[in-house]
Amino acid sequence: MTTPHALDGVTVEIYDTTLRDGAQQEGMNLTVADKMAIAPLLDELGVAVIEGGWPGAIPKDTEFFGRVSKELELPRAQVAAFGATRKAGARVHDDVQVRALLDSEAPIVTLVAKSDVRHVERALRTTAEENLAMITDTVRYLREAGRRVIVDAEHFFDGYRFDRDYALGAVDAAFAAGASDVVLCDTNGGMLPEWVHAIVSDVAARAGGTLGIHAHNDSGCAVANSVAAVVAGARHVQGTINGYGERTGNADLLAVVANLELKLGARCLAPGALAESTRIAHAVSEVTNIPPYGRQPYIGASAFAHKAGLHASAIKVDPDMYQHIDPTLVGNDMRMLVSDMAGRASIELKGRELGFDLAGQPELLTRVVDRVKNAEAQGYTFDAADASFALMLREEIDGARPAFFRVESWRASVNYSERVGGDGESEATVKLHAGGERVVRTGEGNGPVNALDHALREALVGVYPEIESFELVDFRVRLLDTSHGTDAVTRVLIETTNGSEVWSTVGVGANILEASYEALVDAIVYGLVAGGVEVR
Repeated sequence: MTTPHALDGVTVEIYDTTLRDGAQQEGMNLTVADKMAIAPLLDELGVAVIEGGWPGAIPKDTEFFGRVSKELELPRAQVAAFGATRKAGARVHDDVQVRALLDSEAPIVTLVAKSDVRHVERALRTTAEENLAMITDTVRYLREAGRRVIVDAEHFFDGYRFDRDYALGAVDAAFAAGASDVVLCDTNGGMLPEWVHAIVSDVAARAGGTLGIHAHNDSGCAVANSVAAVVAGARHVQGTINGYGERTGNADLLAVVANLELKLGARCLAPGALAESTRIAHAVSEVTNIPPYGRQPYIGASAFAHKAGLHASAIKVDPDMYQHIDPTLVGNDMRMLVSDMAGRASIELKGRELGFDLAGQPELLTRVVDRVKNAEAQGYTFDAADASFALMLREEIDGARPAFFRVESWRASVNYSERVGGDGESEATVKLHAGGERVVRTGEGNGPVNALDHALREALVGVYPEIESFELVDFRVRLLDTSHGTDAVTRVLIETTNGSEVWSTVGVGANILEASYEALVDAIVYGLVAGGVEVR
């Protein structure tokens, strides 16, 4: 067992392989432009090495290396090219793939090498001795060309458990030929932290250079295995932002770094960079087009979100009572969730978060708690609808919400053509009163909800031009009490933005149109309130 700050003063090199190993995730397809956008974000985070891909084997990666040195300024990180040792039976200087690594002009080359004798004999179809010669020849050749060489010992842990002497022989061959680091890879992701710690400790006791760890998450232990390896002596960690990667992914670098820096005192990133990790992780998510995982440790939206009333009561006294770190250390923040589990402490803290001082108002807090619980019993949820909850609070405090407009009636319809291949036409009409006038507007859209959104905006924009900047960015529907089939209650959650802020609203109704209408109206009202707009 280690103790807090057991790694004080220890520097760990962070090697990011999002652009290569992470890009192998199912559903991810990074273009060269995507890689050029992600690389500066990784450099800003302060990683030491950015693995850009496999030049010579993948055309996009060849193009990336051709552009990166000319078009990107990376003041912190160096770029690494990934490749393999020479082919069995070939001369290293004749190997086209090895030449492509040099042609990439990357200052660092990372070689994948077999360290499990079973893979040598069955996958490479060569001898154990030839594989060691392949490692030696390729590392020495690249070192003589002036490159720093890192060797990824593929399937190392499985190979060590099958034939320890051969796995260690592969490590020795790499160091003897001039490799700066040998990275022990849990390629199948099946190791457990105790096993990793024991094996890395054994290797570290006799290694001729710096050891690293490359863990996959098939057993759910990639982060824990990476930390265990560092505690045992590894000083180089490979992983990906957000844990991207093939199958169940690679070690999530941000969780690994946060554990090493905040829990054990190691130095991993540039000073202060850890506080940017939430922002950078979300920025990378935007480029990959993979939504951020809300329950991701440290940086997820739910990582410091509290729902239970018991938690809220304790947090009101001391936030550290239910939080393992200060969330601002990783650029995140504490959130209070409002639900039918809420007590008065939860409501008071959530109100404070939204700008309302509810302290010393027990009757008001009791009314809000009762209203929340009654609403959730009907199908509402305020976990992800802060704007609707803020409007509820305002109603309880002021007696009513601001009367920006009053809707007289609305309707929406879909007219389907009977022609073969005909498209449905959606239309909505809204009659309302705003700015002292009665306004009637009709909107068309891609479906009745979109048409209703357009009709509301058309009716209001003349009085409240601020609405012009509002845009619906997310729309989620859930059927409640599905035992009633098509007669089930419907809940709609909407996210709206004005270009600088995003807010969420909820609506519940007998059908999707009723629920959507309520959420749309809340979105408009909240946007006007938040923008400081006066009733006209």
